[in-house]
Amino acid sequence: QVKLVESGGGLVQAGGSLTLSCAASRRFVSVDALGWHRQAPGQQRELVATLTGAGSTSYADSVRGRFTISRDSAKNTVILQMNSLKPEDTAVYYCNALGVKVIGVGTNDYWGQGTQVTVSS
Repeated sequence: QVKLVESGGGLVQAGGSLTLSCAASRRFVSVDALGWHRQAPGQQRELVATLTGAGSTSYADSVRGRFTISRDSAKNTVILQMNSLKPEDTAVYYCNALGVKVIGVGTNDYWGQGTQVTVSS
């Protein structure tokens, strides 16, 4: 099995920055896509940013230009750099990995447990 563990959440003032990290417990042979999602209280989980295995990125309109998704393959980590944070960015942020191929495990999808981001006004 593979575990994804997020870190870097916390409390920040509006206009500030946070860097979220998602570390995988095993090295991926390949992956179709890595993503960050968020879920605010009482709302559905929404896709925030995606990084495909080919290196393409896409972002929700609400975060484009402020958030950047990247990957450190050497550290088995996907990163979400969040700048110019707004109170409406407050949510639990989850990372996921789709179509992950790991030696001895096969191909599966994985989710992290989430990290809280709170932006004060």
